[in-house]
Amino acid sequence: MIKKQYSKTKPVCKVTFSLTKEQVGKKAEVRVLGSFNDWSWDKGLAMKSGKKGYSASIELAAGTTYEFRYLVNGQDWFNDEAADDYQPTPFFSHNCAIALEAVIIKAPAKKAKKSPVKKATGTTKKTTTKAGAPKVTPAKPDDLKKIEGIGPKIAGLLVADGITTFAALGKAKQTKLKAILEAAGSRYKMHDPTTWPQQAKLAAAGKWEQLKTLQDELKGGRK
Repeated sequence: MIKKQYSKTKPVCKVTFSLTKEQVGKKAEVRVLGSFNDWSWDKGLAMKSGKKGYSASIELAAGTTYEFRYLVNGQDWFNDEAADDYQPTPFFSHNCAIALEAVIIKAPAKKAKKSPVKKATGTTKKTTTKAGAPKVTPAKPDDLKKIEGIGPKIAGLLVADGITTFAALGKAKQTKLKAILEAAGSRYKMHDPTTWPQQAKLAAAGKWEQLKTLQDELKGGRK
């Protein structure tokens, strides 16, 4: 499972990798090897063992795509079902890919000073404007990547099919979601959208604490 937390002050993203003990065993040495550490076991990101499994975090530059895999006890490779994409290797296998969006750090806006309008007598008077017809601003698409199991690639597929909000995803039928994944190619068939509508309904209702509790129980978006 992969979780991303983008910084608000610098162009980086904190990426947390995790595996369950059911996947790799209770007493294993697990490291994350990838393009960010030269695929080296010695430089690999060591995953600590906890109650729920193994996890490790690292800050990576935003706006970049990285490839990685899990290596257990120096010999067994594992892929992450929640990866954003998968890239073929010369060794008849696939590397996981994680795509980090670019982060734009905005400088704090300066407050403009209000200039009072003076009358001929020297007193000040606030200018008033008549209220016109309210402008209708189209609703912005929701960040579907907040749903466990959906990365940038899958989010793009959903948006292309007209599913742009949490509310729309919450109403989507499993048959439609699976059809979208199957149409995108074999690498997306392994993703299970079963919990996506349930998560989306909580997000649409603003129930973020309940959503976090649910996601903590999921493994790559699956129960």
